[in-house]
Parts: sequence; structure tokens; C-alpha cells
Amino acid sequence: MATDQELINRIALTLVPGVGDVLTKKLIAYCGGVDAVFAEKQDLLHRIPGIGAAVAGSINNKETLDRAEKEVRFIRRYAIQPLFYLDDNYPERLKQCEDHPTMIYYKGTADLNHVRPIAVVGTRQITEYGKIQCKKIIDGIAPFEPLIVSGLAYGVDTFAHKHSIENGLSTIGVLGHGLDRIYPYQNKQMAEKMIAQGGLVTEFISETKPDAVNFPRRNRIIAGLCDATVVIEAGLKGGALITADIANSYNRDVFAVPGRTTDPFSQGCHFLIKTNRAALIENAADLVFAMGWEVPQNGKAPQLKLFDDLSSDEERMVGILKEKGDTSIDTMVNDSRMASGHVASVLLNLEFKGVIKLLPGKVYRLI
Repeated sequence: MATDQELINRIALTLVPGVGDVLTKKLIAYCGGVDAVFAEKQDLLHRIPGIGAAVAGSINNKETLDRAEKEVRFIRRYAIQPLFYLDDNYPERLKQCEDHPTMIYYKGTADLNHVRPIAVVGTRQITEYGKIQCKKIIDGIAPFEPLIVSGLAYGVDTFAHKHSIENGLSTIGVLGHGLDRIYPYQNKQMAEKMIAQGGLVTEFISETKPDAVNFPRRNRIIAGLCDATVVIEAGLKGGALITADIANSYNRDVFAVPGRTTDPFSQGCHFLIKTNRAALIENAADLVFAMGWEVPQNGKAPQLKLFDDLSSDEERMVGILKEKGDTSIDTMVNDSRMASGHVASVLLNLEFKGVIKLLPGKVYRLI
């Protein structure tokens, strides 16, 4: 563990105006370490490529060092774990990204080097369809015990964290502000549960407000922590598409859930799919297959969950398929003794819920 002075220097370096993550790492490499940066003479610092006289003069600024010392007190008081990019416990996947944060602050219990980390993102204006898809996918992959990462925002993020907690999964919220607050405030109670069943991560020091400029930056952490990003619903503009583009730039998998062509919050997903920025997934089974997740060592394949909120007619259709396997719509009309139009409507609802899929010849199969 770093001493308080070492930690002060590390934090202070992230606060120097005009020095971003890439330049910070160059500075440390040239000087031979963080402490060496602060020990170096100013006239030698400004000769380093990318470091001018103004930046060199800011490195040993007393206000910056005092602010870093204040942050160390905050970290110690609230048992926050500072993770410096040279530390052994800095998340390995994030370290592979060229623009990874120099320092992140973490409070939680989850392993940031989890074997199956998946980002689930989307619009803040989630629809009922999006809620169904989000629940369906997280419920379905729950037997594989993934780590679910999102941004703790309204909409898809909130539902992803909520359903993860309900399934007993670890879930990480990546924040666009300091750990002295929760935004939106309505998610405070859920965030407290996440600390015990996952965690909260940020690159921002305390007292950093949730300003709009911070959220695109935090999106690179969401993408960088994970093997894949799943976009549930998204418009043509917004943070979800930014996260997907970042994940693509990191050579990570991106998946998108399709919707109706008339739905504005499916347009972003369709754009990602049409432009080969994301692979189409309809359900949890598609995601599991694409990720190549293996059967656990006990040899028993997890059974992907079906919905437990089916109507009586939907349950009747599912019962027929369980009994007979792949079944034509004509057989289902005959066995159910329901009107063909009603059967078609029930089957369509089951398709939207991800319980069944349509095969050629109007044959249906349970997923």
C-alpha cells in the first residue's frame, strides 16, 4: 500500500492542469517514477516533449498538493481504495486501453478482474420493451455469474443494476462524479446495496459535480472494464453509442438488441447493427453463445431462465412446446383450442419476451 505522501503525489499529478492521462504516463516514464516527477528541476521538466514551461511550473503547485492531501484524508476516512495504473491490483482489462485513467477510486467488494465482465448500457428514457429486454438478458445470463457494469444513470443503467442485485450478481456502477455523492440521488439506496454486492468506481476526486462533460469520460471506463458491451435501447445520439464506439476502439465485443423500426429508442441499436458496429442479439442465449462461455466445472449447463410473468395463455403455449418440442402454429391452434388469430398474438408476445423463436415453416421453439 502506498504511503500517504506517495498517494498525495499520485493524486496531485492527476490534478495538474493541462496534463491528461497519456501525458501523465509519459511524464512518469521520463522521470522514472511519480515521486521523481516532483523531485525533478523545473527547467528539466519543461524540456520533456509535451510539457511546456506553464505545465512544469504547475507540478509543484502548493494548492494542488494541498488538495491532494485533502483527498487522501477523504479516502482514508471512507475506506476507499485508490488504484494507480502501476499498481498490481489495477484492473487488467482497463490497463490494456491506451487512454486508461491514471488513477481510479473504488469502493466495493467485487473483483474488478472478474472472469465474465459485461457492460449493459442504453437510453435514460427506457421503454417497457427495453425493461423487458434488460430483465430477460440479465435473468438469462445470471447462472453464469457475470459481473454487470453500467453507469448508475436513469433508465437502462438503473434496470441493469437492479436486476443484477435481484439475481445475486455483482454489479459495478461507474460514476461521472466523486464518491462523496450519488447521482441521481434516487439511486442512493441501490448504490449502497451495490457497495456490498459489487461496487462503485470513478476517476474523479470528491467534490466533483456530475457535470455533463464527465460522462463521456466515464464511458471509456465502462467499456474498458468489460469483455463486451450490450446496448439494450438507444437513440441515434447519446452515451450508449459513445460507449459502443469506445468498446469497438478497444477491440471489445459489442452487441445490440433490435426493436421495431418505428421506435426512436431502437434506432441507435439498429444503426450499430447496420454499420457492423454491433452484433445482433435477441436473448441471453445469443450472448452466451457469442461470448463462448463454458459449462461450469460441475458439468451442469446453467438453464437460462424463462419469464415468470406469463399470462395463462402464454403459459399454455409454453407448456405445449415443452411437451412436444418444436411445434407448428397449426398444431398449437389445434392443441390449445384457441382461435388462430389469438394464438398468433400470444406467440408474438412470447417472441418479444425472448421465450420462443420462430423457425422456418411457422414452427416455434423454446429458447
